Amino acid sequence: MSSPETTVRAARNGPATPLTVAVTGAASGVGALFTERLKDLPDVRRVLALDERLGDTEGVEWHTLDIRDPALADRLRGDGRPVDVVVHLALDLSLEADPGARSAYNVRGTQTVLTAAAAAGVRRVVLCTSAMVYGALPDNDVPLSEDAELRATAEASCVGDLLEIERLAERAPRAHPGLQVSVLRPAVLVGGESDTAMTRYFESPRLLVVAGSRPRWQFCHVEDLVSALEYAALGLLDGPAAVGCDGWLEQEEVEELSGVRRMELPAAVALGAAARLHRLGLTPSPAGDLAYTMHPWVVSGSRLHEAGWRPRWSNEEALTALLAETAGRHTVAGRRLGRKDAATTLGAAGATVALVGTAALVRRARRRRR
Repeated sequence: MSSPETTVRAARNGPATPLTVAVTGAASGVGALFTERLKDLPDVRRVLALDERLGDTEGVEWHTLDIRDPALADRLRGDGRPVDVVVHLALDLSLEADPGARSAYNVRGTQTVLTAAAAAGVRRVVLCTSAMVYGALPDNDVPLSEDAELRATAEASCVGDLLEIERLAERAPRAHPGLQVSVLRPAVLVGGESDTAMTRYFESPRLLVVAGSRPRWQFCHVEDLVSALEYAALGLLDGPAAVGCDGWLEQEEVEELSGVRRMELPAAVALGAAARLHRLGLTPSPAGDLAYTMHPWVVSGSRLHEAGWRPRWSNEEALTALLAETAGRHTVAGRRLGRKDAATTLGAAGATVALVGTAALVRRARRRRR
């Protein structure tokens, strides 16, 4: 991997004067990493860290509030030194969250951030969604361009929220003339406390492969996302930009690198089981998540490359890091198992492991209903 300095600073011109940047969700995850990076940039003179709790980053101005609070505009307006850029990273993409509450937080939060930024005279807002918004379909181009149609549906975890955020981003410049909105769409995110349906796929005792499908895997390490966010915050990108490692891995390469064997099921069986388990409330992952393990949704990242950005991480390195993070965790059908569950489920042998676990979950639900 190249050094962070050469990765981010190559062939670019920063802003004429240092910026004041506000970061929502600054206390944890990607927000915390990005806030830590911003405070040391010569192009940034002041950092406002916004979250519901104080974080650990020193040398920045902490403000505690709910980002859905209209008082956010006053914080961005400041004391005569208005914020230049808002990077909105306060999203709840937890698989365990109540879907209604999660959507209310994500969508209302983004609406409030955009409205407050416009009211405060902020010039640019940076949002972060996911390359999942392109959808995973068998006829997708490999790789997809940034301008490809967003063909995802709301059937997968959190994708409905992300699509609504994309719509808000598209409408905001028309509703608020003078406000620029940039959107970053990372591939499967690795590191920074990432816990998604895609990362949990690699916690399973066998890698589920739907018969007849040909998935491709592309990752985005959180360090690369943070450096891409810097480009967006400094105004070095035009239009939405996809973020990911160069190229992709075929399923066979993933299995070879991970050392985890596949369990192949017919599409009707896999999709039917996933839908039933989710309907019973046994797993957090709806059947729509399976599409992202069946069909390609690889992105080119051409816009960032044209701006001079390069990923530090390869897909092979990111997968290795993901496997290290998930070591010791056990997931069946998207549901994390406790030690007792894992001991029972993983005691089975061969390709029946995941099916045994799934059957056990169904039996437990039936007993509770009696």
